[in-house]
Amino acid sequence: MEICIYFQVHQPMRLAPYSIFGESARGGDGYFDDELNSQIMRKVASKCYIPANSLMLSLLEKHPEFRVSYSLTGVFLEQCRQFAPEVLESFAALARTGRAEFLSETYYHSLAYLFADKDEFIAQVELHQKAIAEFAQTSPVFRNTEAMFSNDIAYLVERLGYSGILAEGLEHILGWRSPNYLYGVRGCERIKALLRHYKLSDDIGYRFSAKWWSEYPLTADKYARWLSQLQGDCVNIFMDYETFGEHHWEDTGIFKFLEALPAEVEKYPHLRFSTPSELVLKFPARDEIDVPQVISWADMERDTSAWLGNDMQKDAFSLLESLGPAVKETKDAQLIRTWRMLGNSDHFYYMCTKSLSDQDVHNYFSPYDSPFDAYINYMNILRDFQEKLADAKRR
Repeated sequence: MEICIYFQVHQPMRLAPYSIFGESARGGDGYFDDELNSQIMRKVASKCYIPANSLMLSLLEKHPEFRVSYSLTGVFLEQCRQFAPEVLESFAALARTGRAEFLSETYYHSLAYLFADKDEFIAQVELHQKAIAEFAQTSPVFRNTEAMFSNDIAYLVERLGYSGILAEGLEHILGWRSPNYLYGVRGCERIKALLRHYKLSDDIGYRFSAKWWSEYPLTADKYARWLSQLQGDCVNIFMDYETFGEHHWEDTGIFKFLEALPAEVEKYPHLRFSTPSELVLKFPARDEIDVPQVISWADMERDTSAWLGNDMQKDAFSLLESLGPAVKETKDAQLIRTWRMLGNSDHFYYMCTKSLSDQDVHNYFSPYDSPFDAYINYMNILRDFQEKLADAKRR
């Protein structure tokens, strides 16, 4: 049984307060809140990225069989360079071990695949590949924004040359089957889907410090024992990297858990660590999954409703998409970059109006007082950008 541990690493480029009169609180072009972004990046770097990467490096040095994988969004990489260059260097140090894999995704952590024109999606994937190649070897495995996946997504990603793609291991696409195997995808020839074991992933990502949980406290020996009892070829443990130190603070014991895990796993001879690309090379697809509608790992619905579930989100997304052709016609690199930054999925995530625990998570991450404030501020900025675009076309 191979254990594949993967972490999403992302920080959104949050927007500055922006009125209909074009009065921005701060930011280079008036749209992005550099002060807030810097503050959050440095805070999370000190609580998560720096200590977690230091620990990962020591684990890779101490345990030659240990493997780990990441996807770093282009938006995150830009903020590293701008606000915390030591974080990027610490990831480069992990890359130099040869046992930390860096997966591909959309550079701007966007919903670009959902555009009618797929050229923008392809362009962002290519931009991300180039960004990763500056400090690490590129991967043949792809992970779309928030693990968005469907037959058509897999087909396009296969055409781009990828041999593997990450997805959520949902019961309604698996039926009686287990997520602990690689699967082919309906309509594709060779790409293999690596499915997240969401229960074991969420045991760490969400429940680790939950004192109401029947398995609290979660210890490394207990978790390794659970892994040892699984049947299949592999188990995919996927989560946000901010799990360590940010979502679960250091005093919960989360770093001690991570530090002890490789040694506990090594007590079971049939358990090994692998990267996604190693799994794709090692194991055949045991069966085929059929996913005609887009799924994701977000919210209880596990679909696109986290970003496009209400009329505000759909309205904002429609306007953003409609501006794309005119933006590209200008051939203005700054305008194109700004438009793409405004396509960051987090802007739409903040507009979500769900209920109960799902909305609690949205509110936790949002810098706004309400989803309606998020929508108003975003549309103020997008309308102003639309005017700048019209001025650029007149020149």
